[in-house]
Amino acid sequence: MIQFSNVTKHYKRKTALKEVNLELSLGNIIGLIGENGSGKSTLLKLIAGLIHPSNGEVTISEEKVTRRIAAKVSYLSDHDHFYSYMTVSDTLAFYQSQFADFNMEKAKEMINFMNLEAADKVKHLSKGNRSRLKIILAIARDVPIVLLDEPLSGLDPLVRDSIIKSLISFIDLEKQLILITTHEVMEVEMILDEVIVLKDGQIIGHNHVDDLRMRENKGVLEWMKSLYA
Repeated sequence: MIQFSNVTKHYKRKTALKEVNLELSLGNIIGLIGENGSGKSTLLKLIAGLIHPSNGEVTISEEKVTRRIAAKVSYLSDHDHFYSYMTVSDTLAFYQSQFADFNMEKAKEMINFMNLEAADKVKHLSKGNRSRLKIILAIARDVPIVLLDEPLSGLDPLVRDSIIKSLISFIDLEKQLILITTHEVMEVEMILDEVIVLKDGQIIGHNHVDDLRMRENKGVLEWMKSLYA
């Protein structure tokens, strides 16, 4: 589904990714982990077509990734991009007008599931509720690839729990691939099928979570620490 072929990405004097080769398939929730600056967000942006490789190629279903790939990819940034004067309901309607694949029925179900009020204005939402809204907007799109960049960052445990449950409840793993970058490794481990570890722009580990437990008797965080040692 997603393929990186010898991908390198430079930002002026900094190299964010170095000769990355990677293949990812539908039907998986994949965690992308590593220290700050390891290249996680850059990898997601390359898949989303927001930036382009300096060298190498990124393809989705053998199609070279460009900005037009948005028809297949839903991308949640680690930054807010809301119109603060809109209500939650207005924001859903706006996204529906922008994306033909936006599933309003699913979005409304998630609003209820996450205990948001449709009439509340975005500017009055707490940080936790803004994060819930971001998750809803990303997952409500019926696309094969969903990219979530630090969806749990800075949130209290109760909010994290509701977001993790929403991932389990509202995605279709027969048709979708979910790629999550996170520092809250232990909290998302329960839903991960695979995990990829990045360090200094290179993939230093890629494994199935069940294999880690059964063959190496390690959790994801313990395994990452052993790779970084």
